[in-house]
Amino acid sequence: VQLQACGGGLVQAGGSLRLSCAASGRSFVGYGMGWFRQAPGKEREFVAAIAWSGLTYYADSVKGRFTISRDNAKNTMSLQMSSLKPEDTAVYYCAVPASIRTTVRAMGDMRTSEGYWGQGTLVTVSS
Repeated sequence: VQLQACGGGLVQAGGSLRLSCAASGRSFVGYGMGWFRQAPGKEREFVAAIAWSGLTYYADSVKGRFTISRDNAKNTMSLQMSSLKPEDTAVYYCAVPASIRTTVRAMGDMRTSEGYWGQGTLVTVSS
């Protein structure tokens, strides 16, 4: 199983960036998918999740600025990030829960020891 995240980079505050995640190695039909991030010296935190149906759930810190989407036919997920702030600087990880029954809200509590995780892509927002 492989989750490949890409699209990170350096952007100025107020700018935009789009991350993508491609899942391969097994079928994730019916599963939710999500994005997490880890800033230097901080714990990994939930960013956004999307159900197979398209239902979404966001952390309060990114609500209104980030948009999560997915293409079920291609097994891919994206995160459109706008109005970026320096505090958005982090390594961003895509993840899929171990259980097909995990809701998008439950993904907010997903631990790094659970499910499937990508290798991360670095987003740096300069002030």
